[in-house]
Amino acid sequence: MLVWERPEPPDRPVPAPLSRELIVRAAIRLADADGLDAVSLRKVATELDVRPMRLYGYIAGKEELLDLMVDAVHAEIRPAGDGWREVLRSLAEATRHAVHEHEWLADLLGGRPQLGPHALAGGEAVVAALDGVVDVDAVMPVVAAVNAYAIGAVRREVAERRAERATGMDEKRWQASLGPYLERTFATGRFPALAMVVRDAAHLDADHTFRIGLDFLLDGIEARLAG
Repeated sequence: MLVWERPEPPDRPVPAPLSRELIVRAAIRLADADGLDAVSLRKVATELDVRPMRLYGYIAGKEELLDLMVDAVHAEIRPAGDGWREVLRSLAEATRHAVHEHEWLADLLGGRPQLGPHALAGGEAVVAALDGVVDVDAVMPVVAAVNAYAIGAVRREVAERRAERATGMDEKRWQASLGPYLERTFATGRFPALAMVVRDAAHLDADHTFRIGLDFLLDGIEARLAG
């Protein structure tokens, strides 16, 4: 029986109360502070001031704990809006916001579909918004395209955050350090298209880049539906 369906142990007098919700909240606090490497059943038990073996009455192991953590964060991803386009935009933006709040989530999204109750509720809202607008066979490819864009974009942002922490250089300082190399390389005339974009195009921040890319994707979906 999956963890979503398995009942918790009955209440009994113990020095410290325990539940799946308390376990998951503690694990999320650890991951938010120090990443997924900081999450183990032993550390979660220490955080809750209980013996590690007590946790096994509620979860089978770390994989179940990670599934519960991801689904708990899915409660923060609530797609909403008037019409399918706004709901898909909301899905992408809420996913990005959730990863910004919980950086570790970037490492756990994008694999097999999440089937916890919060993830299913979000999926229901998105699919309901597409009902009657998109052919039933196209629903999941459309949703997958938006999820792939949001996850890919925010993973790049997380990679930049991590690189900044590792090197002590933010993106602007890193770009400035490579400026002389690029000038020498572009001066060879071998990369004229890249040189034009780097020198002449507007350098947008992450927020603008994300929204413009999302608009391109949604415009493409809309054009496909109109055709």
